[in-house]
Amino acid sequence: MALTRRLFGTDGIRGTANTDPMTAGTALRLGQAAGLLFTRGAHRHRVVIGKDTRLSGYMIEPALTAGFIGAGMDVTLLGPLPTPAIAMLTRSLRADLGVMISASHNPYEDNGIKLFGPDGTKLSDAREAEIEALMATDFANQLAAPAKLGRAARLDDAAGRYIEVAKASFPRGLRLDGLRIVVDCANGAAYRVAPTVLWELGATVIPVGVQPDGFNINRGCGSTVPDFLCAQVLEHGADLGIALDGDADRVVMADERGDLIDGDQILALIGRSFQESGRLAGGGLVATVMSNLGLERYLGARGVTLHRTRVGDRYVAERMRETGINVGGEQSGHVILSDVATTGDGLLAALQVLAVVVQCGGSASEVCRVFEPLPQRLKNVRFSGISPLRAPRVTQAIAAAETRLRGTGRVLIRESGTEPLVRVMAEGEDERLVAEVVDALCDTIAAATRETSEPSIAARA
Repeated sequence: MALTRRLFGTDGIRGTANTDPMTAGTALRLGQAAGLLFTRGAHRHRVVIGKDTRLSGYMIEPALTAGFIGAGMDVTLLGPLPTPAIAMLTRSLRADLGVMISASHNPYEDNGIKLFGPDGTKLSDAREAEIEALMATDFANQLAAPAKLGRAARLDDAAGRYIEVAKASFPRGLRLDGLRIVVDCANGAAYRVAPTVLWELGATVIPVGVQPDGFNINRGCGSTVPDFLCAQVLEHGADLGIALDGDADRVVMADERGDLIDGDQILALIGRSFQESGRLAGGGLVATVMSNLGLERYLGARGVTLHRTRVGDRYVAERMRETGINVGGEQSGHVILSDVATTGDGLLAALQVLAVVVQCGGSASEVCRVFEPLPQRLKNVRFSGISPLRAPRVTQAIAAAETRLRGTGRVLIRESGTEPLVRVMAEGEDERLVAEVVDALCDTIAAATRETSEPSIAARA
């Protein structure tokens, strides 16, 4: 029988800081349970812990540390570093487990916990469910005896190790000399390492979003606010812009005209580059159901298969491992290059794009517009309580929308795995029709949401 999960969503555990489940108590118990499950053999077991710049990291980090120490694990604290750096260092340091404390692109009020196995990959649904099941039991008698408690220490050169790995991923013999690059670090985990890598490779770097104060992560900046990046590129007369999110596992870019380059365009560019240089493995790319049909058509014309998965970069990574493909990602900017990383790495993806720009010798607007996307519209509807997608009127509206777009586009309706939102997406050849379909669906879902959240007449009476 499959184990159920309450705490874990599509990207670890996430929630409002100091509110269930994102409390010190949950973090303590998670550390204890995960520590017990990942203790194998007689060697000294180690977990590495990194975080982004949120204020609540100061609460969650010591709670996790105490939990792992109580399970008998040694803890190596890495401080603020990108999520992919934690995955990389988990492998590099031969740790038994890696932990990233971050809520990614969410505001500072939220936080989250992501877990990586010894191979640097995110834990499977089944493994997370196993941890959650153990957390629900009384395991006090399994914790470490006083003489076998773990220790905690800080790794001072953690950032330097990641910086060298990032630089080594850039093609040998190429430099960024002469390029003016805006890098927006979202006041998050990459605020030190990303500008350093670009500068050491020769670029003139204009860093923004590099003054974290515990409260301003993702606020008005970062990959989820691309208009800020585009404006900064124009203001500084830059050749190109790079925007990371709070934990730097995703990236979007902007060309010299201030036009956005999203994850689909980045995937297409890297995929084409790898194909032309003979580095593309598995004969395809992996993306999610959200990626634009234009990407699929473009790749198909080049003889490259696009494999689609459910939303979530770990599902992309799993399919990549299954198929032997080495390039995959999401439209939102998670790009996984499995030859050099086990999870989405915004900086490494941006470096591959920069390499193509340098090699081609053209402007970013000439090089990075790889395919013409179909008109696509995405809107969110917030709900509380039960999902409005179960309402008959909503299922009927979805069926009607699919009929309207049949043959020329598609509709995708899903619940967010990290927030109480229904995401409504449609794309097709007729932009006006796509907009009409999305607006109508959102109106129907919003109405159903109001009905399910309002007290019944009997209850009011």
